[in-house]
Amino acid sequence: MTLTEWLSLVIICVMGAMSPGPSLAVVLKHSLHGGMKNGMLAALSHGIGVGFYACASLLGLGALMTQLPTLYQVLVYGGAAYLAYLGIRILLAKPSSQTLNVEQTKPSPRSALQDGFAIAFLNPKLAVFFLALFSQFIDPENLTLQVGLIMCLTVFVLDTGWYLLVALLTDISKKRFGFTKTNPWLEKLLGVIFIALAVRVVITL
Repeated sequence: MTLTEWLSLVIICVMGAMSPGPSLAVVLKHSLHGGMKNGMLAALSHGIGVGFYACASLLGLGALMTQLPTLYQVLVYGGAAYLAYLGIRILLAKPSSQTLNVEQTKPSPRSALQDGFAIAFLNPKLAVFFLALFSQFIDPENLTLQVGLIMCLTVFVLDTGWYLLVALLTDISKKRFGFTKTNPWLEKLLGVIFIALAVRVVITL
């Protein structure tokens, strides 16, 4: 892989990571409700999930997904169901009371890790995307371990780096504009957004 080819891969991966969707919503949710630490944990686990699909695509999972539409659909519907679950959980949550300890109402770091990874893992479109993307840069018959590692690490670092930046900027914005208290209307809006994203996933299947 030449430097020009690698830079082209970087640009495409950055554009893909920056596109708004369920992943951004999850990182924002944990950054707003759990703080920068939880947002960054969600970003890290999401990057691991995306990196998994990048590596798996090089091993043939992307091609397998196209040959097994049932498996592909099961994962897509699973992702939509998870998004709907997150939205419903937010909508049904009781408003935070001023008498409650704020730390007790924060999402746990474990839930941040779980949500970040699940949103990536339950998105088999990533496997197909990386299959199509990588085929533009490499010949599968001449793929070396070094090139494969470079491509997978590039995907992981760029995806994780972007969402770490999102978590950081969200935390800075909260402090800058005084969004330190839980806003019930903002929470409900976030819940509706998750459900709308779930519907969009099913419709665009």
